[in-house]
Amino acid sequence: MANHSRLLTSLSGIIALAFIPLVMLASPMAWGQTRSIDQQLAIPLDNRSDRRARNRADFFLEQSELAKQSGNLNEAIAYLSQAGEIYQQIGDFEGLGKTYNSLGQTYAKLGRYQDAERALRRGLGAARSQQSFQPQIYSINNIGILLLQTRNLKAAQEAFTEALTISRTIKDDDGEGLSLNNLGLVAAQGGNYPEAIKWYEAALVLRRRSRDKLGETNIRNNLGDAYLAARREKDALYSYRIAQILAEKVDNVFNQIRAIKGIALTHIATGKNRQAVKALKEYLALAQEQNNRREELVALKLFAQLYQDTGNLLEARAFYEKAIAVAHALGDIQEETLLMSDLAQIIYVSP
Repeated sequence: MANHSRLLTSLSGIIALAFIPLVMLASPMAWGQTRSIDQQLAIPLDNRSDRRARNRADFFLEQSELAKQSGNLNEAIAYLSQAGEIYQQIGDFEGLGKTYNSLGQTYAKLGRYQDAERALRRGLGAARSQQSFQPQIYSINNIGILLLQTRNLKAAQEAFTEALTISRTIKDDDGEGLSLNNLGLVAAQGGNYPEAIKWYEAALVLRRRSRDKLGETNIRNNLGDAYLAARREKDALYSYRIAQILAEKVDNVFNQIRAIKGIALTHIATGKNRQAVKALKEYLALAQEQNNRREELVALKLFAQLYQDTGNLLEARAFYEKAIAVAHALGDIQEETLLMSDLAQIIYVSP
């Protein structure tokens, strides 16, 4: 059977990608600072409705999405800044909240983490100024995700717990399911997999009740990760297979890749090498089909490690060489160095 710590390392990459479009925040502020966000956000109230101004702001917001889709993040920020100024001038808190949340995500993708958090908190402030509880739920969850990414687990848990409380108060099943799932992520990142499973299973009930197939797919994958980490391989395999079926139905490639990767890891963990190879072939083919070089690298590395563990050094060497080539193409010097070290060990012991 494969080294369990190595499998957990592979799973950590899945979890990091699973819960967000947001990325790491370098130095998050204390969660308690959100209590004064209304004082930080001074938006003048204006009862006059300026339809033309609102249309311009909406246009800038739409253009920002197009810019993001084409990868022009700085251009997207410029559009969002213009939209935000107009929404603030006319007192459109709903538009302002959407703008700040989008701005936060865009800053985060650029590595401007302090700006990202500041924007997300202003989005939360806009929602609180309106007494709009549903937007608050999602803003708080977004902030929690940033805190979670930096392993500020206590602050992230406080954020998700607050979002859960609001969700239950207004009986918002979608918000409750999201918050429960994110609390599961906190527990999983802290290594408390039995606790994570409890949160995920509670979230799954709500996702199935609301017939949210995409949400259920994500939670099924999260459950699979937690089951596998907790050495409940049979439950993990079942959860991943359901996730794969659901992901195919909703045409969500990201979760398809997660599920197939999870199936492969589960077979590796239980020593079912033939099934593992079959799953890894499917995983690699899908990654290549999507031109996802990062997942292609992971698949090649798993292939190499599997063949190395089973004594097939010739195949292991071939896959390490392919993985090194992909790591080089990605410019991942650290991963390339580690792979070269693994390859050197094989060459050293090979006849």
